[in-house]
Amino acid sequence: MADIGKDIERPLGQAVRPPRAANRISTGAVVAALVVLAVISVSGAIALREKPFRKPEVTAVSTPKVTAAAPVTEPAPAPKAEAAPKTGGPRIILVETEEGDGPPKAAIVIRDPSAIGQNLKIAHLPDRALIEASDTGPLPVRAVDGRRPFDVYARPWSGARGARVAIVIGGLAVSQTGTQAAIAKLPAEVTLAFAPQGNSIGRWMQAARQSGHEIVMQVPLEPFDYPNVNPGRNTLTIAASPDENLKSLRWALSRTTNYTGVMNYMGARFSADATAMGPFMAELGKRGLAYVDDGSSARSLASELALKDGVPFVAGDTAIDAVQDRGAILKKLDQLEATARAKGSAVGIGSAFDLTVDTVASWVIEAKKRGIEIVPISAVAIDPQKG
Repeated sequence: MADIGKDIERPLGQAVRPPRAANRISTGAVVAALVVLAVISVSGAIALREKPFRKPEVTAVSTPKVTAAAPVTEPAPAPKAEAAPKTGGPRIILVETEEGDGPPKAAIVIRDPSAIGQNLKIAHLPDRALIEASDTGPLPVRAVDGRRPFDVYARPWSGARGARVAIVIGGLAVSQTGTQAAIAKLPAEVTLAFAPQGNSIGRWMQAARQSGHEIVMQVPLEPFDYPNVNPGRNTLTIAASPDENLKSLRWALSRTTNYTGVMNYMGARFSADATAMGPFMAELGKRGLAYVDDGSSARSLASELALKDGVPFVAGDTAIDAVQDRGAILKKLDQLEATARAKGSAVGIGSAFDLTVDTVASWVIEAKKRGIEIVPISAVAIDPQKG
């Protein structure tokens, strides 16, 4: 009855509450306890680590110990007018440096081979700082800050050590259809040489540079049995005065821009005469140009004079197409590859014949698969100014 009385006295709508257990633990307390335990566990693990969180240093490494190298993913191959060499591309190299007796430290070195040479996107545009105006046209010249056409107009390459082959195909601009075919078919790594007597050289220069080719200008020099064997207009001869020869040289140089150097066209007699060859080579040194000797004359004094006048120098190892036969050309190209594997580099000289162009184009593709790097002529030059 006592309980019934209490129920009657309780306000309507309120149910009877059961008594609260004295020793019940709330859910919130359990969760809080678990969080505390987790924090304690993680802190202990970090404290026991040998090298707790340490950011790698980004630094230049003089004597690194390379532990891994991974190329940055490159986009799909672009058309021939690429912005950088296909074998180049920035690479991130992970290295370890050792400092005293302490543990090695991580480091990152970023190397961009495309910095070796001109940006190909603007390769067809002449650098005004490297141009001297003349009555016959623009002449190449060193910039006030010392930059040379040889450096500025050089095609980029990987800079890697290994078997390298440079190929120069000459006679561009003589035949319009042949020039167009050579620029279109030859891989961008092949160097092109323009004949000064050709037509529309400025237009073809731009097309060649936009396609990625490095270019040189051919200069007609006196051969033996001249004038029965005549290299063409404004040939430099041993009978002419130094001033006359320099005038002829400057005419050839003014035919276009954006080239790294000159290559002889014939010239066995001229290149063997120190009196005639001396002023010629000195002019190239003054203008910051390289000299490419096609290797056709064993009497050439070019290498000694180039060293004397600070001219970057390249000598051809073989003429690849003296015999216009595909098998013979391929044999010469294979000899270049063997020379490059034995000595590090080799230079082949050819002309823009249809057969030569087609044979070189197909051989280059296969040579690359065998690990041969095809490089511009500037990549194998001996440069006295760089030791």
